[in-house]
Amino acid sequence: MKENKHSIWDFVSVNQERFQALANKVWSTPETCYTEQLSMSTHVDELKYHEFSVKTGIANIPTAVLGEYGTGGPVIAFLGEYDALAGLSQKADQFRQVPIEKGGNGHGCGHNLLGSASMQAAVALKNWLRDSNLPGIVRYYGCPAEEGGAAKTFMVRDKIFEDVDAAITWHPGCLPGIVKGSSLANCRVDFTFEGRASHAAVSPHLGRSALDAVELMNVGINYMREHMPDKARIHYAMIDGGGISPNVVQAKSKVRYVVRDETTPRMMELLERVKGIAKGAALMTETKVKTKILAGVSNLVYNETLGNVMQGNLDQLGPPAFTKEEKVYAKKYQDTLSRKDIESAYSHAGIDLVKGEVLAGSVVSGDAEPVDMGGSTDVADVSWVVPTVSLWGANYAIGTPFHSWQMTAQGKSSIAIKGMTHAAMVMAATGSDLMTNRNILDDAWSEHQKITKKQGYMLPISLSASPPVKDMTP
Repeated sequence: MKENKHSIWDFVSVNQERFQALANKVWSTPETCYTEQLSMSTHVDELKYHEFSVKTGIANIPTAVLGEYGTGGPVIAFLGEYDALAGLSQKADQFRQVPIEKGGNGHGCGHNLLGSASMQAAVALKNWLRDSNLPGIVRYYGCPAEEGGAAKTFMVRDKIFEDVDAAITWHPGCLPGIVKGSSLANCRVDFTFEGRASHAAVSPHLGRSALDAVELMNVGINYMREHMPDKARIHYAMIDGGGISPNVVQAKSKVRYVVRDETTPRMMELLERVKGIAKGAALMTETKVKTKILAGVSNLVYNETLGNVMQGNLDQLGPPAFTKEEKVYAKKYQDTLSRKDIESAYSHAGIDLVKGEVLAGSVVSGDAEPVDMGGSTDVADVSWVVPTVSLWGANYAIGTPFHSWQMTAQGKSSIAIKGMTHAAMVMAATGSDLMTNRNILDDAWSEHQKITKKQGYMLPISLSASPPVKDMTP
């Protein structure tokens, strides 16, 4: 950490132990999409401790929370997340795959850190404003179900961010830098086929197999891949195969698809083609198909004005000061990865490979080429209605893949926590700059309006859709 300190940094570091405890507690109670009751309650308790007013159940989402403090001045929002992933249970600090619970949940994307650092930054900004006797409203949005549930999209639809001047967030990672590239718009859709049961040997001609329809749909999609845009992506998972008895013609079967493309309009066009293949599969099998869009997210809009402010704070702070012992620890995880994993981390950051580097020794320069995420995030929908800026953190051994046991295993380590506090410092400093310089916010909004007016925001879910709380619950 560099010596030229920002005045808000002490307000961040003074609460490090509390937010480390918050991150560790969420890590220890991993909950997936829309089931984050314990994680939300822990965040609510911490907000109340720091004298935020708290609302829960916002946008009709049971596990969403909003904390607010202050009056007058700009409204600066910090976006937090705390959902885990299924199947990534893993003991902490183990250098091989050792699940705590076979098939259990785990924080393989660092969201235990994500929400904690965002709240740490929000609390620091709130205390800095109070001690400086400055006006301003600080908000912390606890956003569940980023992994597939698109909670922020429903929150945007319900105008939860309507009066926000700027949104700040981050994501744990390996190399600290500003998120400049876009993400893929996507939607999550269930296709349920209904046919007719029958004895598969005595009267197979009387049955109409819903499972056959799902398989034919999957084949059709796989043939379509050759004729999709290069950056489009389609994935599927079998939700219900129709039972475990092969001698019964399956009367009902369900498959869940994720459809992605560069922009929301292009993604919606691709979805129509997917729907057409589902109808064709139903026609071939004499079954019926029902389609239900569960969730959708847009592509991310980068705000260069805010990005430059955050970059300035990141440059001033420098990278986390990792110790020799932490580098030895991280090397053990890096040794479980392939060379391609490590190369991918640098490529994703838009910088050249540094041979032998185990933990981030520098910050990604503002001159680095923007690189698209490749994945999707519901932060994107917030970015269409509010100028938004996001940081990549430095929390793991370089090359650690997202959604991996290695990421879960490092989630309570000193490097993860050190990187979490580092991210909170960058975000808090960015928030204080926005609070005290209205010109930055005006420039950010001017840029935002120029970009978003070209296409216009296209909501990737219907106006009448409800958050898919029951559909996502295991």
